[in-house]
Amino acid sequence: MPTLSVFTDVPLARKLEGSLLKTYKQDDCPNKMFLAYRACMTKDGSPWVSDVVHKTRLQIAEDPSLDYEYLPTMGMKSFIQASLELLFGKHSHAIMENRVGGVHTVGDSGAFQLGVQFLRTWCRDADVVYIVSSQQEPHGLIFRDMGFTVHEHCIWDPKKLCMDPNILFNVLEQIPSGCVLVVGNIADCKLTQSQWIMFLSTLKSKQIFPFFDVPCQGLHSGDLEEDTKILRYFVSSGFEFFCSQSLSRSFGIYDEGVGVLVVVALHNQHLLCVLSQLMTFAQALWLSPPSTGARIITSILCNPALLGEWKQSLKEIVENIMLTKEKVKEKLRLLGTPGSWDHITQHNGTHGYLGLNSRQVEYLIRKKHIYIPKNGRINFTCVNHNNIDYITQAISEAVFFTRSRENSLPKEKNP
Repeated sequence: MPTLSVFTDVPLARKLEGSLLKTYKQDDCPNKMFLAYRACMTKDGSPWVSDVVHKTRLQIAEDPSLDYEYLPTMGMKSFIQASLELLFGKHSHAIMENRVGGVHTVGDSGAFQLGVQFLRTWCRDADVVYIVSSQQEPHGLIFRDMGFTVHEHCIWDPKKLCMDPNILFNVLEQIPSGCVLVVGNIADCKLTQSQWIMFLSTLKSKQIFPFFDVPCQGLHSGDLEEDTKILRYFVSSGFEFFCSQSLSRSFGIYDEGVGVLVVVALHNQHLLCVLSQLMTFAQALWLSPPSTGARIITSILCNPALLGEWKQSLKEIVENIMLTKEKVKEKLRLLGTPGSWDHITQHNGTHGYLGLNSRQVEYLIRKKHIYIPKNGRINFTCVNHNNIDYITQAISEAVFFTRSRENSLPKEKNP
């Protein structure tokens, strides 16, 4: 008699984001291109790694004093301290008052996994979370798995071709008191000073708990302080919050999965209690975080010469991205591509929206073998002097083709 499998009723999960990459790899076209890599890419099409990382990695490998013992559950203290100073500034009053701390986490999502576990256990009334971001975030999956009701809102308006602050304020109007608000990559939220004051005031009046995400500090504007100045404003305004600080992309060590769950409290005693609970969750989740990436980052952040070199590399990358965006916009203009393309250069960061609709994206994939997500959000570091002409020509063709198809369709007569 055959044994009945315990996996008989397990269905296939829905396709993940990687399915686009899989389709790309199966394409035999020699001119195919993939513009949706998460990593920052170099001109020769390989993942960018800061030069200081290579040097530091070699120094660490040759250090005879390292014993590769398990790290404490909280992680490497020097790494946490250096990360907090990077986020809030070395002379932050909150750091000096010992009301800011963190736990060394695993992977890009480890901080969210840890933070959501804490909220589920100790903030039971906060069972609803609103997520606002410029793109679809994976954080919602973690909240759902922990039993939260999740509402997701994209602040990118595909009709206006901009990050629309009105979307954010519409969410604030409808969000019930006592909820959790996740802000994905806060550097994308372009608000005026008066709008930020209004934003903070609403959070306080509704007792909403903020959970921020800083996925690539320094790669947005090229200025480490500029990318996190709003977080410092929250700290100075007396807010308590969690923040996922991922450092892998900023240094180019994508496979290391290095991050920190940052905790900001009103008092040191509160912070110590929260950190003690987080450590019990971390012990159950991973017991001890990996050390190599943390050692590399700490060595760089604590060495003035290496720190300066790393900052310069971030600045150069961002300047190259801005130049690439300018070139893309200008080439589309010279090709006479219908529509306005100013939105390409109006927003910072490695990734940005082209402003294409689903038919135009499909045209690029099927006809030109250029693979981009359905929402048209590409990694601009994938665009270089070797492929920019082909890409812009293809975009122009896609826009012209879909518009001619739409114009050729018979128009409905008014009754």
